[in-house]
Amino acid sequence: MILACQQISKAFGTHQVLNEISFHIEDNEKATIVGVNGAGKTTLLKIIMGEMAADDGEIIVSKGKTIGYLAQHQDTGSDHTIYDEVLEAKRDVIAMEEKIRRLEKDMKHAEGDALTSMMNEYSSLTHRFELADGYAWRSEITGVLKGLGFAEEEFNKKVAKLSGGQKTRVFLGKLLLTRPDIILLDEPTNHLDMDSIRWLEGFLANYKGAVLVISHDRYFLDKVVTKVIDLDHGKAVTYRGNYTTYSQKKEAIIEAQIREYENQQQEIKHQEEVIAKLKSFNREKSIKRAESREKMLEKMELVEKPITYEPKIRIRFEPCVESGNDVLMVDNLSKSFGNQLLFHELHMDIKRGEKVALIGKNGTGKTTILKIINKYLAADTGKIALGAKVRIGYYDQEQQVLHDEKTIFDEISDTYPALTHTRIRNLLAAFLFTGDEVFKRIGSLSGGEKGRVSLAKLMLSNANFLILDEPTNHLDLYSKEILEDAIRNYEGTVFYVSHDRYFINKTATRILDLTDKGLINYKGDYDYYLEKREEGLIVPDSASIQKTETVAANTGSSKEDWKQKKEVEREARKRANDLKKCETRIAELEAKLEELDETMALPENASSSAKLLDLSREQSLVSDELEKLYELWETLAE
Repeated sequence: MILACQQISKAFGTHQVLNEISFHIEDNEKATIVGVNGAGKTTLLKIIMGEMAADDGEIIVSKGKTIGYLAQHQDTGSDHTIYDEVLEAKRDVIAMEEKIRRLEKDMKHAEGDALTSMMNEYSSLTHRFELADGYAWRSEITGVLKGLGFAEEEFNKKVAKLSGGQKTRVFLGKLLLTRPDIILLDEPTNHLDMDSIRWLEGFLANYKGAVLVISHDRYFLDKVVTKVIDLDHGKAVTYRGNYTTYSQKKEAIIEAQIREYENQQQEIKHQEEVIAKLKSFNREKSIKRAESREKMLEKMELVEKPITYEPKIRIRFEPCVESGNDVLMVDNLSKSFGNQLLFHELHMDIKRGEKVALIGKNGTGKTTILKIINKYLAADTGKIALGAKVRIGYYDQEQQVLHDEKTIFDEISDTYPALTHTRIRNLLAAFLFTGDEVFKRIGSLSGGEKGRVSLAKLMLSNANFLILDEPTNHLDLYSKEILEDAIRNYEGTVFYVSHDRYFINKTATRILDLTDKGLINYKGDYDYYLEKREEGLIVPDSASIQKTETVAANTGSSKEDWKQKKEVEREARKRANDLKKCETRIAELEAKLEELDETMALPENASSSAKLLDLSREQSLVSDELEKLYELWETLAE
């Protein structure tokens, strides 16, 4: 064990963020902390690093072990160049190398004991130097900086003049080069392009030390981690495996908990209905049966309502009309800014129903292409044509389609004036804006909140062609999964830019890779793209064949499902009919018993023992049948 968190608790005012959190990290283990936005992930890392005090609990780090930490944001006025800044990580190794060179020089002029002492020191120092990969420190620095997306010509740029994202990459490189025993990373992929993320995945997966990372990049987590620490409603649960394994296990556990709770609630409701019905029969035996069931209910051990038992947000994009088969045609598209050429003579066609992901390195012009299609920017050359009945819904990662001076409520109501007050309230509640939050000004919202408002507007647009620019940015894992479901179930066409490889893998039917040679087409998901890219091949996909086979397989399966459904419905109708008949017969017999009671009380019958005996026998027969009917009714009611 290298790190342990024991019973860590932290509250901000009355809000309990962390509640007795416990977990441990082993040497060389790769783990992640996951949870919805606000679950306390970053807070926990800051407590581990001593940047924030816990209210209760203890952090234990194994003796002699070193920790390195990269926060989400880096704010530094360093006057170093990029190269010199990361060079600081190798200062000890450089000092050893300088001392080795001095010893080599001094040994040439030394004799006797002095020479022996120098030789011993030289031997010890070179051994330590080799263990620290001292002979490779220059190539290691260059490799890390290039891996994180810096070209050699950028190495001499001043850190102070870099953007926030570039600074984060510099300090990530510096941290990786220091090689601590455990690395703590908070959203390390936020400012990396896909090539840099892939490089980081390989580096961390093979890192000879432990890693604890927070990331919304599920594909990255799948490649790196073997343990998931899930922060859920202040508690921590540990799962073995990568993110996908965790997601499947957690979903199965939640479904089982909800199923158990709902089944018991259904059983309680049913028993209460049976008890009420038995009491309504108003006979001694039926009342005893009702009382017996009441005692059973009192003894029932209640299943607690699961904490996660909340209605899931369902985003449904519904096109108002179906577009033509040809949705978007782009021919000979070019764009430059000054002397910087972004892309030249691009061609693409998008057909109805396709989910197309546009990927490529940072700065290649992906967002620019979307803005040109939406007429926010003019192209230098080229022609863009939309197909018949195409209606665009545009999601901009910079939220340029929102108005900072308006409230959230007004943003929706002004765009869609026909919507009622209640409808707008319900819609915004689905996107987690409730109460007075709907009157927040757009300009005061966080990036994630603006993203949710834009998605709400997009849902109402009834567009049949969605153009999305980084739609998963600022969304937590839970919200990303909801959006994925919506995109997969959307009957229209989608064209989007995203760095979220997991999202692309779940939603894309085709990938366009924007390179310096133009657009390269891959007919498949992200895994297919990677496979063909590594092979160096671009081949047409057999999607049409697979689709035919899938449809054929599903048709057979659907037929069986239909038969099974009809059989279940037939059985249910029969049970309902039998139950109704049973209740009718019970009512008839109860009326008969009352009639017999009244007949036996008549003066002319009270004085005749023979008549009373006959009535008593008939009463007994009716009671016996009624008893059997009560049992049958209970069975049918179950």
